[in-house]
Parts: sequence; structure tokens; C-alpha cells
Amino acid sequence: MDEEEYDSEGELVQKRELEEDEEMPLAERDLADDAPWKKIQQNTFTRWCNEHLKCVQKHIGNLETDLSDGLRLIALVEVLSQKRIPRFNKRPTFRSMKLENVSLVLNFLERENIKIVNIGKLTIQSMIFINITE
Repeated sequence: MDEEEYDSEGELVQKRELEEDEEMPLAERDLADDAPWKKIQQNTFTRWCNEHLKCVQKHIGNLETDLSDGLRLIALVEVLSQKRIPRFNKRPTFRSMKLENVSLVLNFLERENIKIVNIGKLTIQSMIFINITE
């Protein structure tokens, strides 16, 4: 968008306003929550999860909220590992119950020597905790 502006000598100067994309440096734009590559990865992972969850009649619409109680995460890990996760909260209503379910999954993965790549256990728990409290 252009707007008229005059310099110190009274001459008309064309000043171009920065577009929204130009206001943020490229590196920051790539790390932003709404960066296009993040949306693509999120959609791809969601489709991958849903493909595996079909056999147990479960579905994920939103990764952040649908995994927060641990139930769909437990189902996904059970399908992928072909093992059962014993004694979890089947109807988690409290934050502590939801966190316990997620912790059970993370501990199960650790016992089975399944590595979580590029993200740590504490990061996952804190992301889940934030979504539960909102």
C-alpha cells in the first residue's frame, strides 16, 4: 500500500508500507506457529495417526487437544506396538488424571526402548499440561 509523504524540502516522496510478511524477519517467520511448513507437518502427522487409529474406531481432529487426555495417545501406541498399556484412567476428568495417562505412555515407550526423536519427555508433558489448563 502506498501513502503520500513529503520530505524536508517539500518534495513528494512515495513511501511504501511494509506488507505483513515483510515485517517479520525470515527466520522468525519460519518459526512462527502458523508457518506453512508446520501446518503441512501437522496435517500429515494427523492423517498418519488417523490411518493407524481406524482399526480401533478412533479419530484425531486436532493433535493438541485430542491427545491431551492421553486416551487417543494410548490407543495409538497400543496399535503401533501391538501391546497393551495396563491400568490407565479410562475417563480422565481431572488434570492429574490426564497427565498420568500421558506419563504412562511416555514411560511405556521408555520401557520398550522406543526413542522419541527431536522432542523430549518433559517437552511433551509441558505441551499437554498447557493444553489441559486452557
